[in-house]
Amino acid sequence: MRKLLKTIFPAPLLSALLIILWMVMTQSYSLANFLLALVLGFTIPIFSDALRPRDVRVRHPLTIVKLAWTVMLDAWKSNWMVIRVLLTPNATKEDISIFIRIPLDMREPNGLAVLAVITTITPGNAWAELSMDRSTLLLHVFDGNVDKDEVIKTVKERYERPLMEIFE
Repeated sequence: MRKLLKTIFPAPLLSALLIILWMVMTQSYSLANFLLALVLGFTIPIFSDALRPRDVRVRHPLTIVKLAWTVMLDAWKSNWMVIRVLLTPNATKEDISIFIRIPLDMREPNGLAVLAVITTITPGNAWAELSMDRSTLLLHVFDGNVDKDEVIKTVKERYERPLMEIFE
């Protein structure tokens, strides 16, 4: 019985949120609209089940706090770096951006998703590609004058290592 309920309602909280969101966004509280919200709220989680990440078990909660602090400081520094590069009058196109391949040890999908967010929210960086075997990240770096080895070291030590502690 429990397995049947899990099949019919794979994500009850998501279903409830979708129903509420539909009603609020459409601003129509008719019976027909409510029935449509129910249909959407219960079918979308069924069809999107394979797209949702699996359960996560966090191993070191304090590491999350340290990592959040690190990301906040790095984002602040990166903002200033982008401003400096943009205001430099003699910058050439070659100086502006580069792509760097970063070898990864982490393979856990949730950890890689967080790494993608971290590398993208720091101004001047963008997650460009992940190899099919999840072993290499292609990172776009706005400031082409940076030391490639330093960028690789930063991503691996400041972001990947703590994420591996958290997720693996």
